[in-house]
Amino acid sequence: MRGRIPDSFIDELLARVDIVDVIERRVPLKKAGREWTACCPFHNERTPSFYVTPAKQFFHCFGCGAHGSAIKFLMDYERLEFPDAVEELAQSVGMKVPYEGARDNAPREDKSDLYTTLDAAARWYETQLPNSADAKAYCAKRGLDAETIARFRIGWAPAGFDGVIRSLGTSERRMQLLTEAGMVANNERGNKYDRFRERLMFPILDRRGRVIAFGGRVLQSDQGPKYLNSPETPLFHKGRELFALWQVKQANSNLARIVVVEGYMDVIALHQAGLPIAVATLGTATTPDHTEVLFRAAPDVVFCFDGDRAGRSAAWKALESALPRLRDGRQAYFLFLPDGEDPDTLVRKEGKDGFEKRLREATPLSEYFFHELSHDVDTSSIDGRARLAERARPLIARLPDGAFRDLMAQELEKRSGARAVLEPDANARRTVQRPVAVQRSLVRSAISLLLAQPGIADQVERPYGFLRLKKPGIELLAELLDTARARPGINPAMLVEHFAERAEYPSLQKLMAATAVGEPEAQRMEFFDALVRMEQQIVDQRREELVTKNREGGLDSAEKAELRELLKARAPAPTADS
Repeated sequence: MRGRIPDSFIDELLARVDIVDVIERRVPLKKAGREWTACCPFHNERTPSFYVTPAKQFFHCFGCGAHGSAIKFLMDYERLEFPDAVEELAQSVGMKVPYEGARDNAPREDKSDLYTTLDAAARWYETQLPNSADAKAYCAKRGLDAETIARFRIGWAPAGFDGVIRSLGTSERRMQLLTEAGMVANNERGNKYDRFRERLMFPILDRRGRVIAFGGRVLQSDQGPKYLNSPETPLFHKGRELFALWQVKQANSNLARIVVVEGYMDVIALHQAGLPIAVATLGTATTPDHTEVLFRAAPDVVFCFDGDRAGRSAAWKALESALPRLRDGRQAYFLFLPDGEDPDTLVRKEGKDGFEKRLREATPLSEYFFHELSHDVDTSSIDGRARLAERARPLIARLPDGAFRDLMAQELEKRSGARAVLEPDANARRTVQRPVAVQRSLVRSAISLLLAQPGIADQVERPYGFLRLKKPGIELLAELLDTARARPGINPAMLVEHFAERAEYPSLQKLMAATAVGEPEAQRMEFFDALVRMEQQIVDQRREELVTKNREGGLDSAEKAELRELLKARAPAPTADS
C-alpha cells in the first residue's frame, strides 16, 4: 500500500481502467498488432518507440526507458504524486478513493489538513468582501458581476494584522497549518501576523480545483506592491502553476486554444466576456514547466503581452521556454497589445469578437522568432547573415526532432544562405531497443513469465520447493506467487503495483517491459519448466555443499550416504558397449 490507500482499492481501480484509454486521451496512439504505439511523450523522437500493451496494462518506451502502469503514466505525464494520480484515475471511472490508517512506520505525508486550511481561508475572505465598501466599489469599477466573483471565489483581506489568525488560528495545530500554508508570517520579534492585508484576494487552484495559494491585489497603487502572492509551500510552486487553469478546463471539454496573459484581472475580464480560455503566470516569467502544462491543455498557445520593452522581453523568455516543447501538432503564437492597453481594457472596448479577431491575427512563433533575431541585423551583407545564422542555430537545435524543426532550419538557410547545421538532439540520437526475448537467470526468467501471466500462480502447489535454492530473487518469486494466488484475476500491472514502494519495484518494471516469447500456453510451459530446472539446481547445490564439507572432513555417516546417492544420480547411464 502507498500512504493510506488500501491495496485492494488499487487492484479494483487498475481492473476498471484501461491503460489504452487513459493514455490515448493525452497521447494519440496507433494500433500495431496486439499493441498500441506512439512517439514517446517523455522524450523527443521522430520514430515511435512508445508501446502500450493492453494484455499487461503496461506502457514502455524502448527509447528512453519510461514504463509502468496507468497510475505511473499519470504520475509522469501530469507530474502528480501517487495519491493524486489515483484520485484522478478513480474520478474518471466514478470511484471514490478510500483512506485508512497506514500500516507502515513511515506513511506518506498527509496534506489534506493544508488543503482544508487554505479552503477555510478562501471562504473567510469571501465573507469579508461584502463588508468592504472600497472592495465592492473596486469590483464594480472593474465590471465584475456576481457570477464571476463567485466563480473565481474572489474575496477581501481586511486591514489589521490578525484577521485570519483570530478566525482560523484557534489552536496551536491550526497556527502551524496557517504558517505552513503561507497565510501568516513572523516579524523580527517572532510575532505572527497575517501575510495578506487590505487586498482583493484571488484563490489559486490546482488541477483538481483545490485552493493551494493566493494572489492579493491592492486597490490603490500607493498601497504597496500591486500583487502579492503566497510564498512557496509544500502545495504551491509558482513556476509550475497557472492562475485559472482549473476554470478554463471546467469551461472547455475540448480545448483547442489557450491564452496566456499577465494579470489576474486580465484573465477574469476575458472569462467574463465569454472567452474562458485565459490563464496567467503567477508573478514570474513563463517557465518550461508552464509551457509543458499549457501544451498539454491545448495544442495552440497564444502568449499575450504588452507591446513595450518589458512585454517583448517576457515574450522572448516564453519563446525560449516553448521551443523544446514544440513537438509536431503544437503551435505557439504571440499577440502584442497597443500602448496603454491590456486585455481587460481591450475586451471591454472591443468586446469578445474584437479580441477574438486579434487572437486570430496573432504572430506565429516562426515569424516572431526570425523578426526578433533580424531586427538589428543587416541581412543584405554577408556579415549580417552570418550573425543571424549564429544566433538562430542553437535555438533551432532546441526544437524537438520533427517537421517543424526541419522547416525552421530551411527557413534559416533561405534567409541567411548558411546551411543550418544542427547538433542532433541527444534523445533523438538514442538507439531504440526493440523488444527482445527474455535471456536472464532462471529465477528472473520465471518472474518475467509470471508477470506476463499472473494467473498461472494458481497452478503452483505449496509449499514451494524452489525456496531451498540459494539464488537472488527466490523470495521475491515466492511473494509474487502468493500475491497473485490471493487475488484471482489480477493483471500484470496490478501485480507490479503491489511492490510500488519496495526496492524491487524498478526491477519488476523492467522485467514487465521485457518480451516473454511465445503464445500463452508456451509461456506457461516455459514457466513450469523453469521451476523443474530450479529443483535440479537445488540438487546440484546440495551436492556441492556436501562435497565441500567432505573435503574438510566433516561429513557424518548419513551425509556420506546422501552424497553417494547424489554422485550416483549425476553419473551418466551405462551404455550397451560398457
